[in-house]
Amino acid sequence: MHVTPPPAHHALVTEHTIYSCVMGSRAFGLATEASDTDRRGVFVAPTALFWGFDKPPTHVEGPEEERFSWELERFCELALRSNPNALEILHSPLVEHVDATGLELLELRGAFLSRRAHQSHVGYARAQYRRFRQEAPRWKHVMHMLRLLTSCRDLLRTGALTLDVGTQRDRFLAVRHGEVPWDRVEAWTARLFEECEEALRGTPLPEEPDTARVEDFLIRVRRTS
Repeated sequence: MHVTPPPAHHALVTEHTIYSCVMGSRAFGLATEASDTDRRGVFVAPTALFWGFDKPPTHVEGPEEERFSWELERFCELALRSNPNALEILHSPLVEHVDATGLELLELRGAFLSRRAHQSHVGYARAQYRRFRQEAPRWKHVMHMLRLLTSCRDLLRTGALTLDVGTQRDRFLAVRHGEVPWDRVEAWTARLFEECEEALRGTPLPEEPDTARVEDFLIRVRRTS
Protein backbone atom coordinates (compact mmCIF):
# COMPACT_ATOMS: atom_id res chain seq x y z
CA MET A 1 0.00 0.00 0.00
CA HIS A 2 1.35 3.41 -0.95
CA VAL A 3 1.73 5.76 1.99
CA THR A 4 2.08 9.47 1.29
CA PRO A 5 5.13 10.79 3.14
CA PRO A 6 4.56 13.71 5.51
CA PRO A 7 5.53 17.18 4.24
CA ALA A 8 9.24 17.83 4.73
CA HIS A 9 8.52 20.90 6.85
CA HIS A 10 6.69 18.80 9.41
CA ALA A 11 10.06 17.31 10.43
CA LEU A 12 11.08 20.75 11.66
CA VAL A 13 8.21 20.57 14.14
CA THR A 14 8.56 16.94 15.14
CA GLU A 15 12.37 17.02 15.46
CA HIS A 16 13.30 20.60 16.33
CA THR A 17 10.55 22.02 18.54
CA ILE A 18 11.95 23.73 21.62
CA TYR A 19 8.65 24.77 23.15
CA SER A 20 4.99 23.92 22.68
CA CYS A 21 1.85 24.69 24.62
CA VAL A 22 -1.92 24.71 24.51
CA MET A 23 -3.55 28.05 23.72
CA GLY A 24 -7.03 29.37 22.99
CA SER A 25 -9.96 28.93 25.34
CA ARG A 26 -8.24 26.20 27.33
CA ALA A 27 -5.36 28.49 28.26
CA PHE A 28 -7.72 31.36 29.02
CA GLY A 29 -9.91 29.35 31.40
CA LEU A 30 -12.83 29.67 28.97
CA ALA A 31 -13.04 26.14 27.58
CA THR A 32 -16.35 24.36 27.16
CA GLU A 33 -17.09 20.79 26.13
CA ALA A 34 -17.07 21.92 22.49
CA SER A 35 -13.68 23.68 22.64
CA ASP A 36 -10.87 22.57 20.37
CA THR A 37 -7.35 22.05 21.67
CA ASP A 38 -5.20 24.67 19.94
CA ARG A 39 -1.50 23.88 20.08
CA ARG A 40 1.22 26.43 19.36
CA GLY A 41 4.98 26.03 19.34
CA VAL A 42 8.41 27.31 18.45
CA PHE A 43 11.04 25.33 16.52
CA VAL A 44 14.66 26.07 15.65
CA ALA A 45 15.59 25.35 12.05
CA PRO A 46 19.15 23.96 11.81
CA THR A 47 21.48 26.81 10.92
CA ALA A 48 22.81 25.03 7.81
CA LEU A 49 19.37 25.34 6.21
CA PHE A 50 19.88 29.11 5.99
CA TRP A 51 23.05 28.81 3.91
CA GLY A 52 21.39 27.95 0.59
CA PHE A 53 18.90 29.81 -1.56
CA ASP A 54 15.89 27.93 -0.20
CA LYS A 55 15.42 29.19 3.34
CA PRO A 56 13.46 27.26 5.95
CA PRO A 57 9.86 28.36 6.50
CA THR A 58 9.01 31.03 9.05
CA HIS A 59 6.07 28.92 10.24
CA VAL A 60 4.57 25.47 9.80
CA GLU A 61 1.00 24.24 10.11
CA GLY A 62 0.63 20.71 11.46
CA PRO A 63 1.46 17.92 11.52
CA GLU A 64 -1.59 17.53 13.78
CA GLU A 65 -4.78 19.48 13.32
CA GLU A 66 -4.97 22.73 15.27
CA ARG A 67 -1.16 22.94 15.59
CA PHE A 68 0.80 25.97 14.39
CA SER A 69 4.50 26.62 14.98
CA TRP A 70 6.92 29.46 14.28
CA GLU A 71 10.62 29.33 13.58
CA LEU A 72 12.46 30.96 16.46
CA GLU A 73 13.60 34.10 14.64
CA ARG A 74 10.14 34.90 13.29
CA PHE A 75 8.60 34.19 16.67
CA CYS A 76 11.00 36.59 18.40
CA GLU A 77 10.28 39.30 15.82
CA LEU A 78 6.55 39.01 16.51
CA ALA A 79 6.97 38.95 20.28
CA LEU A 80 9.23 42.01 20.21
CA ARG A 81 6.42 43.83 18.38
CA SER A 82 4.06 42.74 21.20
CA ASN A 83 2.02 40.61 18.83
CA PRO A 84 -0.73 39.31 21.14
CA ASN A 85 -0.51 35.71 19.93
CA ALA A 86 3.25 35.53 20.39
CA LEU A 87 3.28 37.15 23.82
CA GLU A 88 0.50 34.92 25.09
CA ILE A 89 2.27 31.76 23.97
CA LEU A 90 5.15 32.60 26.30
CA HIS A 91 2.72 32.82 29.21
CA SER A 92 0.50 29.79 28.61
CA PRO A 93 -0.24 27.85 31.81
CA LEU A 94 -0.50 24.65 29.72
CA VAL A 95 3.04 23.78 28.61
CA GLU A 96 3.30 20.46 26.78
CA HIS A 97 6.98 20.39 25.81
CA VAL A 98 10.03 22.46 26.64
CA ASP A 99 13.74 21.65 26.27
CA ALA A 100 16.79 23.55 27.54
CA THR A 101 16.61 26.13 24.73
CA GLY A 102 12.89 26.51 25.30
CA LEU A 103 13.53 27.20 28.97
CA GLU A 104 15.93 29.98 27.98
CA LEU A 105 13.21 31.45 25.78
CA LEU A 106 10.73 31.36 28.65
CA GLU A 107 13.26 33.05 30.92
CA LEU A 108 13.30 35.92 28.39
CA ARG A 109 9.57 36.56 28.73
CA GLY A 110 10.13 39.86 30.48
CA ALA A 111 12.49 41.09 27.75
CA PHE A 112 9.64 41.05 25.22
CA LEU A 113 7.22 43.11 27.30
CA SER A 114 6.95 46.82 26.60
CA ARG A 115 4.48 49.64 26.07
CA ARG A 116 4.15 48.44 22.49
CA ALA A 117 1.54 46.05 23.90
CA HIS A 118 -0.91 48.93 24.11
CA GLN A 119 -0.76 49.70 20.41
CA SER A 120 -0.82 46.05 19.28
CA HIS A 121 -3.60 44.85 21.58
CA VAL A 122 -5.83 47.92 21.50
CA GLY A 123 -5.29 48.39 17.76
CA TYR A 124 -6.37 44.81 17.07
CA ALA A 125 -9.38 45.14 19.37
CA ARG A 126 -10.50 48.39 17.72
CA ALA A 127 -10.39 46.74 14.28
CA GLN A 128 -12.44 43.84 15.59
CA TYR A 129 -14.93 46.16 17.25
CA ARG A 130 -15.47 48.14 14.04
CA ARG A 131 -16.16 44.89 12.22
CA PHE A 132 -18.67 43.80 14.86
CA ARG A 133 -20.56 47.07 14.49
CA GLN A 134 -20.83 46.65 10.72
CA GLU A 135 -22.08 43.08 10.66
CA ALA A 136 -23.77 40.54 12.88
CA PRO A 137 -21.23 39.84 15.64
CA ARG A 138 -19.94 36.34 16.25
CA TRP A 139 -20.21 36.12 19.99
CA LYS A 140 -17.17 33.92 20.48
CA HIS A 141 -15.05 36.57 18.77
CA VAL A 142 -16.68 39.32 20.81
CA MET A 143 -15.81 37.43 24.00
CA HIS A 144 -12.17 37.11 22.97
CA MET A 145 -11.98 40.81 22.09
CA LEU A 146 -13.16 41.69 25.59
CA ARG A 147 -10.73 39.19 27.09
CA LEU A 148 -7.84 40.65 25.08
CA LEU A 149 -8.64 44.18 26.23
CA THR A 150 -8.91 43.02 29.84
CA SER A 151 -5.56 41.25 29.58
CA CYS A 152 -3.97 44.34 28.01
CA ARG A 153 -5.32 46.62 30.74
CA ASP A 154 -3.98 44.36 33.48
CA LEU A 155 -0.62 43.99 31.74
CA LEU A 156 -0.26 47.77 31.51
CA ARG A 157 -1.29 48.18 35.13
CA THR A 158 0.96 45.51 36.63
CA GLY A 159 3.70 44.75 34.11
CA ALA A 160 2.69 41.06 34.19
CA LEU A 161 0.73 39.14 31.56
CA THR A 162 -1.91 36.75 32.90
CA LEU A 163 -4.04 34.62 30.58
CA ASP A 164 -6.55 32.82 32.78
CA VAL A 165 -9.66 34.94 33.29
CA GLY A 166 -10.22 33.44 36.74
CA THR A 167 -13.36 34.64 38.49
CA GLN A 168 -14.58 36.47 35.39
CA ARG A 169 -15.15 33.21 33.52
CA ASP A 170 -18.95 33.26 33.83
CA ARG A 171 -19.13 36.87 32.70
CA PHE A 172 -17.15 36.16 29.55
CA LEU A 173 -19.05 32.96 28.78
CA ALA A 174 -22.33 34.86 29.04
CA VAL A 175 -21.08 37.01 26.15
CA ARG A 176 -20.08 33.93 24.18
CA HIS A 177 -23.56 32.46 24.61
CA GLY A 178 -25.20 35.67 23.36
CA GLU A 179 -26.75 36.38 26.75
CA VAL A 180 -25.40 39.94 27.07
CA PRO A 181 -27.28 42.67 25.14
CA TRP A 182 -25.20 44.50 22.55
CA ASP A 183 -25.58 47.87 24.29
CA ARG A 184 -23.98 46.39 27.43
CA VAL A 185 -21.18 44.93 25.32
CA GLU A 186 -20.58 48.36 23.79
CA ALA A 187 -20.47 50.00 27.22
CA TRP A 188 -18.08 47.32 28.50
CA THR A 189 -15.85 47.75 25.46
CA ALA A 190 -15.77 51.54 25.77
CA ARG A 191 -14.86 51.26 29.45
CA LEU A 192 -12.00 48.86 28.67
CA PHE A 193 -10.62 51.18 25.99
CA GLU A 194 -10.61 54.02 28.53
CA GLU A 195 -9.01 51.85 31.21
CA CYS A 196 -6.26 50.79 28.79
CA GLU A 197 -5.48 54.44 28.02
CA GLU A 198 -5.39 55.29 31.71
CA ALA A 199 -3.20 52.28 32.51
CA LEU A 200 -0.74 53.27 29.77
CA ARG A 201 -0.08 56.62 31.44
CA GLY A 202 1.13 54.96 34.65
CA THR A 203 2.44 51.65 33.35
CA PRO A 204 5.64 50.15 34.80
CA LEU A 205 6.45 48.65 31.39
CA PRO A 206 9.50 50.03 29.54
CA GLU A 207 9.05 52.09 26.40
CA GLU A 208 10.77 49.45 24.26
CA PRO A 209 11.52 45.72 24.64
CA ASP A 210 15.04 44.49 25.38
CA THR A 211 15.86 43.68 21.77
CA ALA A 212 19.61 43.32 22.40
CA ARG A 213 19.05 40.61 25.01
CA VAL A 214 16.73 38.69 22.69
CA GLU A 215 19.12 39.02 19.76
CA ASP A 216 22.00 37.73 21.87
CA PHE A 217 19.90 34.65 22.67
CA LEU A 218 19.03 34.12 19.00
CA ILE A 219 22.66 34.36 17.89
CA ARG A 220 23.77 31.86 20.55
CA VAL A 221 21.09 29.43 19.42
CA ARG A 222 22.09 29.79 15.77
CA ARG A 223 25.75 29.13 16.61
CA THR A 224 24.94 25.90 18.42
CA SER A 225 22.13 24.63 16.19
